[in-house]
Amino acid sequence: MASLVRYEVNDGDIATITLDHPETRNALGDELLDQLIGAFERAGEDASIRAVVLTSSHNRIFSAGGDLKAFVGEIPTVAKYVGLDRFPRLYQLIGGLGKPVICAANGDVLAGAFGLALACDLILAKETVRFGCPEINVGVFPFMISALIYRNIGRMRANELMMLGDTISATEAFELGIVNRVLADEDFDKTVREWARRVADKSPLLMRLGKDAINSTRDMALPEALSALQAQLALAFTTEDITEGVTAFREKRSPVWQMR
Repeated sequence: MASLVRYEVNDGDIATITLDHPETRNALGDELLDQLIGAFERAGEDASIRAVVLTSSHNRIFSAGGDLKAFVGEIPTVAKYVGLDRFPRLYQLIGGLGKPVICAANGDVLAGAFGLALACDLILAKETVRFGCPEINVGVFPFMISALIYRNIGRMRANELMMLGDTISATEAFELGIVNRVLADEDFDKTVREWARRVADKSPLLMRLGKDAINSTRDMALPEALSALQAQLALAFTTEDITEGVTAFREKRSPVWQMR
């Protein structure tokens, strides 16, 4: 099996997952998705990994989205349906990873890849990058990623993106609140490294508790969400890391996380 996804560890605790099938513009076919899921599972299971960066080896395209050839290939409909579970599995895996995930959008983020980026916790984008759901232009609707789009963008702009199929610039994505920073090409790699280092330096335990809390309460009604968050905060009070963090702040030194 060809390697379509690269997995590397930088600085000892930052996993970089790179989409690496430039011939297809990193189309999210079954094989690539399986490898991508495997890479995230590997990062999640490795206790030494504190942050994950998702990026692309292509110099202009992060990913063009789903593999359109598979949509019209001579594959039984039942087999196509079964294979569709890869997208929700991947999106939920990222949300429940317990570790911060940065999408380093160094190329255009299109179709299913738009959902992949939105599943991440932070998005850094080059100023030349475009985002969008152009599937409708070829007779496909962005069904599954609509759930992520609607959770991140107001209804009317979301409908515009999905129904007109136009792309938007990184600056427009920033204005919509779906990109954290828009960066000049020459500043991009340095800033990605800096952000990855900053999130990796936080308490891994508190980061996991916090991300799990966000992931589990996002769609709850307010009373239920507050009750769940109260319980999570009470749990955080029992950790040594919260004591170490406050003590280090008062003593004006860097914390030494105990991860318990």
